[in-house]
Amino acid sequence: MSEIKRTGRDTGLPDFDIGQFLPYRMTLAAQILSETLSRAYRDRFGLSIPEWRVLAHLATVDGASVRDIESRVAMEKSKVSRAASRLEARGLLSKQGNPEDRRLVHLTLTAEGIALMRDLLPLAEAFQRRIEDHLGAEFQAFDAQVQAIIDGFGAKGP
Repeated sequence: MSEIKRTGRDTGLPDFDIGQFLPYRMTLAAQILSETLSRAYRDRFGLSIPEWRVLAHLATVDGASVRDIESRVAMEKSKVSRAASRLEARGLLSKQGNPEDRRLVHLTLTAEGIALMRDLLPLAEAFQRRIEDHLGAEFQAFDAQVQAIIDGFGAKGP
């Protein structure tokens, strides 16, 4: 286990360097990766991060509810709903209400949404390969450790 570097300040507080704190550094790394990829799909396809996540999830299933997507892509229900409304306005997905439960809305990709994802998913796959290439032989172990953290700390996910 690595030791957190100490600042040496005399504040009466325990010495703590957030730059050495693993949860902070993982969040920072995730943010850097997310922003790097999001620039590419925002510039090329005009999508926000929430819109990308909704489309990416819908590309893997035959439709889903807002609630399903919320639990799978780690986004608040309101963000999923707003992203879905914007995507519907662009003609990329369709919404169907559930006659038995008006709170449930079923989302599916339209033909236009499928066409966009045919162009967008290779961009995401290329970015994944870039990460793998950057980490080299250590990628598989890193990937397994990230999954172990997700599994061990009870995060929502696939």
